[in-house]
Amino acid sequence: MNPQVLHKITYGMYIIGCKDGEKINGQAANTVFQITSEPQTIAISINKQNLSCGYIQKDKVFTVSILSREATLKLIGNFGFKSGRSGDKFVGINYKKGETGAPIVLENAVGYLEAKVINSFDAGTHIVFTGEVVAGEILTEVEPMTYDYYHKVKRGTSPKTAPTYIGG
Repeated sequence: MNPQVLHKITYGMYIIGCKDGEKINGQAANTVFQITSEPQTIAISINKQNLSCGYIQKDKVFTVSILSREATLKLIGNFGFKSGRSGDKFVGINYKKGETGAPIVLENAVGYLEAKVINSFDAGTHIVFTGEVVAGEILTEVEPMTYDYYHKVKRGTSPKTAPTYIGG
């Protein structure tokens, strides 16, 4: 099998926000999808090694900031290639706390969703969380960034913890 065929599945670029009590964290992600429209339910896939995974397991909430094409590699790198264990990723970032208390990145976001976890399952290296959407807003009509755009136009890369990472 050619593992590159998996890169033909369409994805977006997102920042997942989460919290553990008063501590906040966030990470870049490309795996977010709508499960149902009634009730409005979404799912995300988070690597078990990531600090965000533990936060979501504990507080049972998460946010999804949908990134625009204008999002910089610096912003994505801040949330995708740095660990929240070694510093606050939200320093200097335009964000707000949502209804659940989890952070929502507003910087270069076209919209956001907030969810309360209703289920999760172990998917090997990742945990898939399903969440009932409790809030969401469109922030701008700018084009959202696709994962393909991120790679081909922005020349972004994938960390080893990404579900789409292919070693080489």
